Amino acid sequence: MTDDVPWEPPLAGSEREHLLGALDRLRTTFRWKAADLDADGLRTRVGASSLTLGGLLKHLALVEDEVFTRRLSGAPLGEPWESSWAGGDDWAWTSAAEDSPEQLYALWDDAVARSHARLDAVLATGGMDQLVEMAWPDGRHAGLRRLLCDLVEEYGRHTGHADLLREAVDGLVGEDPPAGWRPRVGRLPVG
Repeated sequence: MTDDVPWEPPLAGSEREHLLGALDRLRTTFRWKAADLDADGLRTRVGASSLTLGGLLKHLALVEDEVFTRRLSGAPLGEPWESSWAGGDDWAWTSAAEDSPEQLYALWDDAVARSHARLDAVLATGGMDQLVEMAWPDGRHAGLRRLLCDLVEEYGRHTGHADLLREAVDGLVGEDPPAGWRPRVGRLPVG
């Protein structure tokens, strides 16, 4: 990792550093793919799919809060979700079309910042082996490592979707943001 590419995972580090580095690299790549678009760009679809970059931003913001509240500690989702949730599994995907680009970028940026803070607080009390609130019907609890691996998988899948959607919007392609890249729209730098 350097100042020009702070999203790059360490070349040699601990399991924790590599797992968190992989997650932050995927977050940054996703944010780059969704960056600096107007409302039309965030609403662009490919083929028959109803998936949009705006929907992905809102969905992944919700997933960040779901993972690092309910699944991690059992706490309620809180705001901004509790006052605006219209219910249903598709709500985040479909309601994003009503949100401005600034709202969508801020929603995702803020959710990631909350995730970083919550994860840092939990890791300060123990390692990756600690159990979390998420449990199976038989009462077995998942470990923190499982939550992080699930989130890496979620971002991996949706960053691939973002690749296709962004290319359809304006032709942007690439595996990683260029050196020195930072989001210009939204409230917080990534990472």
